[in-house]
Amino acid sequence: MALEHCRGDSRLTEAPHPILCRDCPDLFWPDSPVPPSRCPVCGSRRLVSHPDLTQLTIAHMDCDAFFASVEKQRRPELAGKPLLVGGIGDRGVVSTACYIARLSGARSAMPMRQARALCPDAIILPPDMAAYRRVAEHIRTLMRDLTPLVEIRSIDEALLDLSGTRQLHGAPACVVLARLALKVERELGVTISIGLAANPLMAKLAAGLDKPRGFGVIGREAREWLADKPVRILPGIGKAQEQSLHRLGLTRLGAIAALTLDEAVRRLGPRGAELLARARGEDRHRVTPHHPVKSVSSEVTFERDIRDPVILERELWKLCEQLAMRLRRKEVSATGVSLKLRTGDFQTRTRAARLHSPTVLPDRLFQAGRELLRPETGTQAFRLLGIGSNGVAPLDAADPQDLADARSVDRVAMQKAIDTLRSRFGRDAIKRGRALDS
Repeated sequence: MALEHCRGDSRLTEAPHPILCRDCPDLFWPDSPVPPSRCPVCGSRRLVSHPDLTQLTIAHMDCDAFFASVEKQRRPELAGKPLLVGGIGDRGVVSTACYIARLSGARSAMPMRQARALCPDAIILPPDMAAYRRVAEHIRTLMRDLTPLVEIRSIDEALLDLSGTRQLHGAPACVVLARLALKVERELGVTISIGLAANPLMAKLAAGLDKPRGFGVIGREAREWLADKPVRILPGIGKAQEQSLHRLGLTRLGAIAALTLDEAVRRLGPRGAELLARARGEDRHRVTPHHPVKSVSSEVTFERDIRDPVILERELWKLCEQLAMRLRRKEVSATGVSLKLRTGDFQTRTRAARLHSPTVLPDRLFQAGRELLRPETGTQAFRLLGIGSNGVAPLDAADPQDLADARSVDRVAMQKAIDTLRSRFGRDAIKRGRALDS
């Protein structure tokens, strides 16, 4: 591999700035102005060179094909084989496709049936979220050992701010991040791609430059680098907004960046100023360790459309148990519930109701959800069912003692006992009656 300049398709000048070897991992200074192709210490070709390399401190870390990587670490016999993780039925969706499977065109969020057709030799496994969460938490611990400023974006993505940590670690952020990547790979068998930049927006874009196992850097050239990129490259711009921008003749970010502030607001609306700044590579967001949880949900897509109200209620109960567990894990409680239904012709219905007090009890979630479900069932078949929180409160506000209900304390105690047993012996250790198939 040639020297990794990490600036998209623009080459760096031959300046005598330090070079990062990702396998030592450490910096070295070349003896000549001609960039070397190998590390003089270990001979590695995985080198990163950039004029701002040692000054940048905002990083985006993205695990490569995370679910598939964890599965291959757990099952060494899968090494070198195409692997799809996701729903195994005809209506299943690919959660993760390993990079071998991606060579055939399989992608995450693709219908599993389509992915199987593209990659008929692929091994298909259902997701094991408990295993993925354990690995994710281990990685988060390693990140927090480097800096307290870690913002979790998803189970396999995070932002890190390493400002002010150079003296603590005895190395600039680029070296610390390269060490982290090697440690995660060696201890957990998961490769990660890192983006290093001056702000979270550009760090995220940099992380996608050289996946998998990449290390992308975008520094002071951010606006120049963005100029010829399509507007869709910006996170948060979906297909509808892309089409809207195209109708205005704005197909490249450079065209947006060239607008004045007044023009941006007039042509793009209230968020025009924000879009203008992002098109110029600017981002006022700061790495925030704790994001307030706004909603928690759980849903299922059925193998076949379901019309039977009894079966739908049984599936709703299972979802309520999952929702209750997720609420507790996120340390919040539901102040209301939101029901989601999708018909066979992809029409979506949503219904919502408030609760008289916050809860994390599956019984109460189910009772409220069932009241929303019953008027919708009987004549229509559904392909998807979901239940979520419609508003959240702190966990310690959940399920206060109800003087009008003598059993309220008993129900809370019983659920805690069930949770304890499941945490020790697995989720199947106890099944409540509603969850059992008739």
